[in-house]
Amino acid sequence: MYLDFAWRYFKAKKSANAINIISWITTGVIAFATCCQILVLSVYNGFEDLVKSLYSSFYSEIKIIPATGKTITLNAELINKINRNDFVEIASYNIEEKALLKNGDFQSVVKIKGVDNRFQSLGNISDKIIKGKFQLGNIDTPKIVVGYGVQQAAGIVLNDAFGPEQLTIILPKSNTVQSDPLSNLSEGVIQASGVFSIQQEFDNSYALTNIDFLRQQTGMPEYTFSAIEIKLKKNTEAEKAVDYLKQIIGEKMIIQNRFEQNASLYQTMAIEKWAIYAVLTLILIIAAFNMISALTMLVLEKKQDISILQSMGASSTQIKKIFLSEGFLLGIIGTSIGVVSAILICLLQLKFEIIKIQGGSFLIDYFPVKMIVSDFLMVICVAFIIVFIASWLPAQKASKQPLMLK
Repeated sequence: MYLDFAWRYFKAKKSANAINIISWITTGVIAFATCCQILVLSVYNGFEDLVKSLYSSFYSEIKIIPATGKTITLNAELINKINRNDFVEIASYNIEEKALLKNGDFQSVVKIKGVDNRFQSLGNISDKIIKGKFQLGNIDTPKIVVGYGVQQAAGIVLNDAFGPEQLTIILPKSNTVQSDPLSNLSEGVIQASGVFSIQQEFDNSYALTNIDFLRQQTGMPEYTFSAIEIKLKKNTEAEKAVDYLKQIIGEKMIIQNRFEQNASLYQTMAIEKWAIYAVLTLILIIAAFNMISALTMLVLEKKQDISILQSMGASSTQIKKIFLSEGFLLGIIGTSIGVVSAILICLLQLKFEIIKIQGGSFLIDYFPVKMIVSDFLMVICVAFIIVFIASWLPAQKASKQPLMLK
């Protein structure tokens, strides 16, 4: 009944055109704001998925690092417990160190990561190879896979016609302190086998080789590692796996999930996402002021109608509900238009990639989108809360109108 009254008032011709104009402007602003909110949230969801997919190539689901210092020392029993527990599908052990990579007159400081033969199964690093092959060699014939930025800095050329390029790698020795600084360094020869491209942070600083060669060069003891990277079995809850691993390894090591390994990145993305959402919510609040104006003018115009309804026995609560319904009607129309528009734009973007990223320096040339139901529900709920607050004051004023019959 209340919506029926509201609909009649909405479509009825008003004595002042301003009321119609303000009502339609209000509806349009609500539609625009809700559409923009959903689009922004969907684009950030798309970028978040893209970043996660990129980082999953290099970061594992679970990573165990030392609580203090650079290395952790395990024993055969502890390694066996980690490898064979019910949550772990793959456990890869690595050593990471800074090194100087020399190629004739070219040189570059890199973070070199020595990994075992299980590392390749942690993610899709092999799919990110853009030149050569993912080959790390062995202790006798070591090979290295470098990031695209490292390749450029070190002047590395991969061409089958010229054979593998020989590089010199200089590393600090582990637990060695001598008066001659050069005695604390090791120098080895390694073959360049491939180039990967994941993300600028990795491409400009990382190189991969086999763990046995790196252990030999640094003189690091057996069962000493920089980190343990773990891939969980399917349908395994990360929290349960972390709790179980904490019981095994104690407090000398820190266990990080994928979010904690990149906490600053994800936090920055979340802050940007919700900051823009908050700014767009201000547009809805501006629309609320327009709604207050439109409904207040409508109340003034419908004084006689209100008096007639009162004389027929309508209570002040019923009068209030009629004008609240009028506000909700504006909100329903505006929000529906905004949501439908956002869905159509997102579907067009997913299918045709119509909105491009300018500059051409990013990994993709279009804005990625991902629609999440919870985002839609949140935007709709916030819109209706603002509409309710904006409708309350005029509705309250209408309910207190005195009975005036002539």
